[in-house]
Amino acid sequence: MDIKILDAIAVAPAERSQVTIVGELPWELAEKVRAQAVATLGKDMKIDGFRPGQIPEAMLVKHVGEMALLQEMAFRAIIKSYEEILRAKNIDAIGAPALTLTKVAKGNSIGFSIVQSIVPQFELPDYKGIAAGANAKKEIIEVSDEDVQKQIDDIIHRKAAWEKMQKLQAAEGEGETDDAKEIADAEPVKLELTEETVKELGAPGQFSSVEEFKGKIREHLEIEKKNEVASKHKVAITDAIADATVIELPDILIDQEIRQMFAQMEDDLTRANLKMDDYLAHVKKTRDDMRAEWLPMAQKRAKLQLILEAIAKKDTIMPTAEALEAEVRGLLARFKDADETRVRAYVSSFLTNDAVMQMLEQA
Repeated sequence: MDIKILDAIAVAPAERSQVTIVGELPWELAEKVRAQAVATLGKDMKIDGFRPGQIPEAMLVKHVGEMALLQEMAFRAIIKSYEEILRAKNIDAIGAPALTLTKVAKGNSIGFSIVQSIVPQFELPDYKGIAAGANAKKEIIEVSDEDVQKQIDDIIHRKAAWEKMQKLQAAEGEGETDDAKEIADAEPVKLELTEETVKELGAPGQFSSVEEFKGKIREHLEIEKKNEVASKHKVAITDAIADATVIELPDILIDQEIRQMFAQMEDDLTRANLKMDDYLAHVKKTRDDMRAEWLPMAQKRAKLQLILEAIAKKDTIMPTAEALEAEVRGLLARFKDADETRVRAYVSSFLTNDAVMQMLEQA
């Protein structure tokens, strides 16, 4: 595109991480896409004597009007030139542009105004220092004897309750009404943790002694505690960094997060053989109610993603080609109808975020 044309296109900042792009393009660019515009307008049109998509231009214009064709040509000319405009103006765009034609006349330049969301510009705080401060306060993983005993007591209690239920069902099945009432009214038998008791817990042959059983309980609690602490610690780091970062979020990023939350919810409901509308009716809420409830979380998620991406860019953090390829191939093998481009973008983002978090947890 002629440098003079690009220089005449003005870019001005707008609210909520958007810019307004205003300018004109020569009509010659519209003439180059005339055939595509005609094909688009006539694709689904039905006129007696003509096949769909085979309507002559003169007949098409007679039905839709010349202005409709000129506008379609103008829109196509702008969109075709848009990537070049973005590059020339150093606009880091996200999402689709909101395009308005301001002047359309055959043979004259095309006037347009575009509102475009952009990646927000913001200053990162001392994220390594913030992470180091959070790391110094990380909770120590410790499982006490009391924790182990509490877990054992719960397991023994549930086993006693299960045995009581089995006896009750047997009595009811044999028609022993009095016996069933007596069993139902009685407290579950208090079991002792013995060599024989532990052999009945878990899979057959899983435990051979009380000490082995207690050891496995402690091991399980330690893993559970480790995962809990790790999850809470990640949140502590990211919350602290996010709180120290000021970002004007574009609406499109928040909307994307909310759409993902709805999609996840619908997927969960589908697996439970439920429908979204039925669920919303049951909880007496609308989609707008859910959106309002989710808005703070969506804002938080969108903000955090921008921060992680900025840190990855600043510290040149990216997944290895081998790790990326392995994850992509694994997902494509599981979800054979998935779009590879989207899967690759998802995996790259996920692995990059994970690498950034590992760096922050070691700060």
